[in-house]
Amino acid sequence: MPNFTQPSEIHTQIARRRKWRRRLSEDREPIAGNPAPVEIDVGHCLRKLRADRGLSIRALAGISGLNVNTLSLIENGKTSPSVSTLQQVAAALQAPITAFFETDVPKNNISYLKDGQRPRGAFAHGTLEDLGAGLTLHGGQPLLVTLEPKADSGPTPIVHTGHEFVFCLEGHLSYTIEDRTYPLEPNDSLLFEAHLPHRWQNVGETPSRSLLVMCPADEDDQPTERHFTPE
Repeated sequence: MPNFTQPSEIHTQIARRRKWRRRLSEDREPIAGNPAPVEIDVGHCLRKLRADRGLSIRALAGISGLNVNTLSLIENGKTSPSVSTLQQVAAALQAPITAFFETDVPKNNISYLKDGQRPRGAFAHGTLEDLGAGLTLHGGQPLLVTLEPKADSGPTPIVHTGHEFVFCLEGHLSYTIEDRTYPLEPNDSLLFEAHLPHRWQNVGETPSRSLLVMCPADEDDQPTERHFTPE
């Protein structure tokens, strides 16, 4: 005789399928409550640093050697400063270049940041993301660096204390240390003593991404400000 399924069993199977579909749907839904990405307003940071020192924008222009209009455009978010420009402003304000990228992320003993939630600041031809926001890495600073095609550190070689580590994630980078050039492709790494004069460039036709860790030997040294300038 044919084995017919009882109506009660059919209802049970349907209920199970509906419950399973609901679970699949819930699994696909984004988790609520994830913090939004922290966008760093370099212009706002500059304005605050200037105001804290009681300087007018014209006074800062005189000290830094930059044009008043240039500083005004940066403070109002109308332009992104180059690395060299940020270095000039930082020197004039007697502040580390990292001051332009500071956020209100609370200090903690653990820094766990999902992709898209890291504090991020823009500089000319690229972006800088803080991989350890909320926690100070003693003796080091991990950064995720994105560079536009042909972006470079400028004509003047960079020199600072400690060591510097670079791990290429995407694109094609070139580091020149003293008189030797080191090409970096994805998964290539470079570690060197940072007192050696060095320069970097994205030599590719597409944006590059790299992990950069700078470990100054002197706690008063601010190597980031020598490498990157906010837009």
